[in-house]
Amino acid sequence: MTHLAALQYAMSPDIGDNLQTARRLLGAAARAGAKLAVFPEVQLSPFFPVRRHEDAGHYAMTTGHPAFAALADMAKANGIVTVANIYFEDEDGTRFDASPVFDADGRLLGISKMVHIAQFEHFWEKDYYASGSGFDVYDTAAGRVGIVICYDRHFPESYRACALQGAEIIATPTCNLAGEPLDLFAWEMRVLARQNSVYSILANRCGTENGIRYGGHSVIAGPDGRLLAEAGGDEAVLTAEFDLKQRAAIAAASGWKAELKPWLKPGTGQAL
Repeated sequence: MTHLAALQYAMSPDIGDNLQTARRLLGAAARAGAKLAVFPEVQLSPFFPVRRHEDAGHYAMTTGHPAFAALADMAKANGIVTVANIYFEDEDGTRFDASPVFDADGRLLGISKMVHIAQFEHFWEKDYYASGSGFDVYDTAAGRVGIVICYDRHFPESYRACALQGAEIIATPTCNLAGEPLDLFAWEMRVLARQNSVYSILANRCGTENGIRYGGHSVIAGPDGRLLAEAGGDEAVLTAEFDLKQRAAIAAASGWKAELKPWLKPGTGQAL
């Protein structure tokens, strides 16, 4: 059987150390039979938006950054579709919370950018990130994969937009605090998966950074809404089996895609 994986770990202040952890866990996921792996949000640094207006420029990276190439090499070496998440700097200097998606041969398929940007205690993200302009779905060796980053998942239209583009799996790199309602977040992923007949993967960080504890409890849910796997609060390579033919059968039986009114479909440009 083939598997999906969420890679959960604690981040170091050092990019190189985080790359080493990423390499170790991606290798473990591949050995466990995973065909797709999802990393947590801003996986190569501490979660700097916990504080306002810090200088986080040393964590920003373009496609020419050595760490970017290292992520591509990891995907290729392990033969695994890889959804990374970094502090990305565009050609014009604009910075984003973004997920480069690498196919199993290491090719960069695209870079998805977070659309809705949080701005409240412990998540001062508008101080650091610009907003992306849409939700992407990629043809990969593991199936059609949509990307919905962290805060975007709280807007159900994000998952629906990916599903309407034919997503079979939706990956959500995230950063959830230990004190947040993690059980509610697990249900959120199950409901989003069920309502869109997709596999959903939530990959969270864990550990303590600057006195702030992160919650772990990464989640993989099935297209019928079942909780397939949930991590605890420590480092984990969380895996669950997936079957795209079974997913297609569930989607056909649910019928929601055919029944949805055109004026309710995200991306039509019409008012809801």
